Amino acid sequence: MTADVTTTAAWATLRALHETFTPDLRGAFAADPDRAETLTRMAGDLHVDLSKNFLDAEILDALVALADEVDLAGRRDAMYRGDRINVTENRSVLHTALRRPRTDTLVVDGHDVVADVHAVLDQMYAFARKVRSGEWTGVTGKPITTVINIGIGGSDLGPVMVYEALKPYVREGLQCRFISNIDPTDVYEKTVDADPETTLFIVASKTFTTLETITNAKMARWWLLDALKKSGVVGDGAASEAEAIAKHFVAVSTALDKVAEFGIDPANAFGFWDWVGGRYSVDSAVGTAVCVAIGPEHFAEFLAGFHAIDEHFATAPWAQNVPALMGLLNVWYVNFFGAESHAVLPYAQYLHRFAAYLQQLTMESNGKGVKADGTPVTTATGEIFWGEPGTNGQHAFYQLIHQGTRLIPADFIAVATPAHAIVSEGQDVHELFLANFLAQTKALAFGKTADEVRAEGVPEALVPAKVFTGNRPTTSIMAPALTPAVVGQLIALYEHITFVEGVVWGIDSFDQWGVELGKVLAKQIGPAIAGDAEALAAQDPSTRGLIEYYRSHRA
Repeated sequence: MTADVTTTAAWATLRALHETFTPDLRGAFAADPDRAETLTRMAGDLHVDLSKNFLDAEILDALVALADEVDLAGRRDAMYRGDRINVTENRSVLHTALRRPRTDTLVVDGHDVVADVHAVLDQMYAFARKVRSGEWTGVTGKPITTVINIGIGGSDLGPVMVYEALKPYVREGLQCRFISNIDPTDVYEKTVDADPETTLFIVASKTFTTLETITNAKMARWWLLDALKKSGVVGDGAASEAEAIAKHFVAVSTALDKVAEFGIDPANAFGFWDWVGGRYSVDSAVGTAVCVAIGPEHFAEFLAGFHAIDEHFATAPWAQNVPALMGLLNVWYVNFFGAESHAVLPYAQYLHRFAAYLQQLTMESNGKGVKADGTPVTTATGEIFWGEPGTNGQHAFYQLIHQGTRLIPADFIAVATPAHAIVSEGQDVHELFLANFLAQTKALAFGKTADEVRAEGVPEALVPAKVFTGNRPTTSIMAPALTPAVVGQLIALYEHITFVEGVVWGIDSFDQWGVELGKVLAKQIGPAIAGDAEALAAQDPSTRGLIEYYRSHRA
């Protein structure tokens, strides 16, 4: 059985500390003028200020002791060397190998996985250079200007987020679009104004059987062939169709037989491995669209950013280890303060999809009710991750964080140098932006007392409404700029935070059985929707009633 974390001495210490703990960030800073410096850490290029958290020397020591008691170092090392820590699927967990340098060696099950990774990277890089240079053309000889990635889950959320984050690095004249939702509207909107002669589709599905992805790929294939036939580029013959598909479709998959059946040349299929989970795969061949967009050199910098945090997590002592500390703090808030959600608030518009990406990474990983050995968990697990870029969020949901009844720890992310610096009427707008970033973390930490409100001349009846209790914990993360390396570092940071929480809770953070039942039932319900009376009769009354409504109202 997996050890019960609640029986450890460190957990008992944390429970005792919590019972006597009264958050007082004003007092903590007043008592220790060096608090910010003492509780700031560096990880790669990331400057991480932990000082506005519910953290002191005793709590820090207890969190470090907890890491030791759950054998965080042993579990980390087991992951890094390729042990099968994904126990329900009997798989290694080796996303860290995706960004190891070519000079490294890591043999797992008789294969040097680092060599395997770099063989695929070389293939990706060669392909990306062909597309970017115009050597790769569509069936009419025109260069590619639009790359459309078709995937779902990790094969979509990661590439979308990174593409958006690194827009300033995208080659001029080239754009990426992303199709994921099986709603045909998604395919329609992403293709309606595209030029089929200059569009390339990347179909990302490890097994090439993912229902949503393959359905969308078939719709895209129909769109391409229909348009090219109407323009006279493609004839009715199978050979003509095959030539067009081969020029306009590539795959990210290991199922080469199914790739070939679809019409894609297996030579243009970029593989990855069962030790890469979808939500950990953007730095694999799943990131091919990103690699094409930003170029191999920048993609290599992106991978190096990941590796910098991997090395930090592997070597830094727990008291200095940023992902370990942030993961342990999350446990502290979830299990002792009853926090149910965690806000991630990037003050960088290019990171506007970062919170959506983290939702899959964190909640698919740690949304588990049983431990790795199948026994029930003994603690709350998982956090609801959410957020939007500042300052948008300030005018939407910050009210809840500031004055609501729920404790919502928040991570604020900002960069020193913006991609586009603008001075408007003498005002450096990025500095105005950063002033908001700093003001929010200050207000959340220190609040505003009733006396401070009264001193502003506020009528007594309004004083309670304008009091801010403060003592709302935040972590501030700053970087020099939003470079490919920094984006890689941010992703790796949260990967390892997620891992740390899973180790403490004793769960398997790398399976996702919770997404399977809906897939199975959808296949069973499909015939009922199509009109199969027997299948309809087999449904529960609610499902049957909804299907009947649909069939009677479908135009």
